[in-house]
Amino acid sequence: MFDIGDKVVYPMHGAGVIEGIEEKEILGQKKKYFVMRMPIGDMKVMIPMENVNHIGLRQVVENEAINRVMDILGEQEQDLATNWNQRYRANMDKIKSGDIYEVAGVVRSLMIRDRAKGLSTGERKMLDQAKQILISEMALVQNLESKEVFTLLDGLIKERDASM
Repeated sequence: MFDIGDKVVYPMHGAGVIEGIEEKEILGQKKKYFVMRMPIGDMKVMIPMENVNHIGLRQVVENEAINRVMDILGEQEQDLATNWNQRYRANMDKIKSGDIYEVAGVVRSLMIRDRAKGLSTGERKMLDQAKQILISEMALVQNLESKEVFTLLDGLIKERDASM
């Protein structure tokens, strides 16, 4: 289980720090919740403790994993389905997995597609969401501000594009 002060990732929302445990009564039922502070947007999220395993809450990755994330972001585009609907569903499944490597792959693919052909409104929203999830975890792992990680990400993608 998790403790106050733990850095965790909430799939589909991003990484944050557990700041407390609160008991709330909702619809006549008392439940305990983890109170998680998200660094991006300074948002507070309450996660029912009984649902932690079901939703996939996990510890942030170790610092060494960030090197693999950077490698993924620097890789060339892999063949994605050309059908927008198939591509969207595949990317959404990757984001929902909560796996930082899968999310990094989605960010890379959508950023490349955006530079080459542009993105639909749905895919643009997905890219923004995936970036937020990725940046929040990288910022917590490396003790950086989210702006610094965003700049690092953007520079890495531009560097890769220049070498193509």
